[in-house]
Amino acid sequence: MAAAFREEWGQVVATLIRVTGEWDLAEECAQDAFAQAMDRWRGDGIPRRPGAWLTTTARNRALDVLRREAVGAAKLREVAVLARDDGPYDPDDEDDSGVTDDRLRLIFTCCHPALPMEARVALTLRTLAGLTTPEIARAFLVPEATMAQRLVRAKRKIRNAGIPYRVPPAHLLPERTTGVLGVVYLLFNEGYAATSGADLLRTNLCAEAIRLARVLARLMPDEPETLGLLALLLLHDARRGTRVDAAGDLVTLEDQDRTAWERAAIDEGAALLETALRRGRPGPYQIQAAIAACHTTAATAEDTDWADIAALYGELRRFVPSAVVELNRAVAVGMAEGPEAGLALLAELEKAGDLAGYHLLPATRADLLRRMGRTGEAAEAYARALELVENEAERRFLEKRLAECRSA
Repeated sequence: MAAAFREEWGQVVATLIRVTGEWDLAEECAQDAFAQAMDRWRGDGIPRRPGAWLTTTARNRALDVLRREAVGAAKLREVAVLARDDGPYDPDDEDDSGVTDDRLRLIFTCCHPALPMEARVALTLRTLAGLTTPEIARAFLVPEATMAQRLVRAKRKIRNAGIPYRVPPAHLLPERTTGVLGVVYLLFNEGYAATSGADLLRTNLCAEAIRLARVLARLMPDEPETLGLLALLLLHDARRGTRVDAAGDLVTLEDQDRTAWERAAIDEGAALLETALRRGRPGPYQIQAAIAACHTTAATAEDTDWADIAALYGELRRFVPSAVVELNRAVAVGMAEGPEAGLALLAELEKAGDLAGYHLLPATRADLLRRMGRTGEAAEAYARALELVENEAERRFLEKRLAECRSA
């Protein structure tokens, strides 16, 4: 059941939004459909097409709600439209852009330039990926109440402004590009390193993000950042199978079996990156893809060109001046120039306070201290990271490191 939720949520919600135009109703009815599935499927088994079952059940629930609320001509028209839609999403139902994917339409609707950037990304992660408000808040490093307000305001804006549910025509695509790429990137990140839950990986989200990135690359073939994003996702995803062991425990990059990385994905990602860079318009996704390529093309962990990676992070912060980028740069500097240099950069980040509550800040400090042999201080930092971490696979890894430092 959990797998069906992860795989089908986005399509069910996107389809209901298309046919009802009601965002909250779509989410509510999707939740009801999944609740019914939990009861029915225990006895009847999972149907051959769970997505179709869930979509039909959710649509029928939405029809019941609209019928009860139908007090005006506009509401009656909604009921009529929904009643006519007697099956799940029809792949022949195209809008004027020629795009047949409800989920892609949903992303472009969420990324309308009338919405603030944070709201665009958060709303898509909620409706498309099914992330909870607390999960999205943690991804953005903001309080849950703040994120809840953003989501409510974004939905209200879409409704009041009459923002259309469609992929815009070609001449309007550039103004949506940044937001749409950001959504796909964060969707992949949530699948690659889940903010909470028992598993580190949510492979369905990674696959969905790559699929959408391929569609975007076909839709905007002359935009180098779309190619850069697809390259970045492929280069990361090539390592996915080695990031956890058979028990589901995290395996660090330096300990991963590089012979098990997916060479075809690496080759495709590298070729896409080269094509993008030839356009002469560098951007953050191309730079991040270049960083990923440094890792995936190194024969061994010892062969990694950390100096080059540190320089690339220095370039990346011109485009993305964020504390998380600075944290990653500190790691690279620590590996290239020695742990002391990395710790000096971490001290500046800790003083700024922008990453307070982010578990990877003390975890990074702990790792650098461990590499220096300062295991007592490292243990304290690992303990602090454990207070903040939400993902169980990461928790087990940090507990293992903490035990090693304490025993040393």
